[in-house]
Formats: sequence, C-alpha cells, structure tokens
Amino acid sequence: MKTFEDLVFENRNDEIGWIWVKMFFDNWYWVSVVKWYWSYGYEEGLYELWVVKWTEQESSLCYDTPITDDVIGYLTPAKITSIMKQVQRLPAVTV
Repeated sequence: MKTFEDLVFENRNDEIGWIWVKMFFDNWYWVSVVKWYWSYGYEEGLYELWVVKWTEQESSLCYDTPITDDVIGYLTPAKITSIMKQVQRLPAVTV
C-alpha cells in the first residue's frame, strides 16, 4: 500500500509555498495532495486532498465514494495515509 511517505511533492511556486503531488493507483483512482495559500489547512501547516477518478478519456474530481463527497482539508500526513489506503481499497473504476 502506498502511504504519505511515498509521495514526492513538486514545488510549484516558491513565492507562495505551493507544493503539490498526485499519485495514481491500480484501481483507476488517484489522489492529489496540495499545500498552498488557499488550501484548507494551509495556515496550520496541513494539507488538502482530492480523490480523483480517471479513465482513458478523462479525470474528474470524485464526489461519489464512501470516503468523501468533496475535497478534504486540514489533513496531517497520518490522515493522508489513512485516506490513501481507503482509496486503494475501492473497487476498480470501469473504463
């Protein structure tokens, strides 16, 4: 199982401290983890995560999993690991 420690963040903008990463899973879901000025939890040094469903044609923010129906903010690395494990256990997307 992939965890927070497997994420390799990309520094998108030094001026505003924007870091971002996405990680794809074998079940056709991926997570996007970000920490920047407008993300939920930035002021506290925490992260925001999106669950995304992808197919060969498109990717879209996923609002219909038992995990969440929106972006998830105010996350610690431990909570991100927990969510990543839940996403990896989701049934595969039909492509």
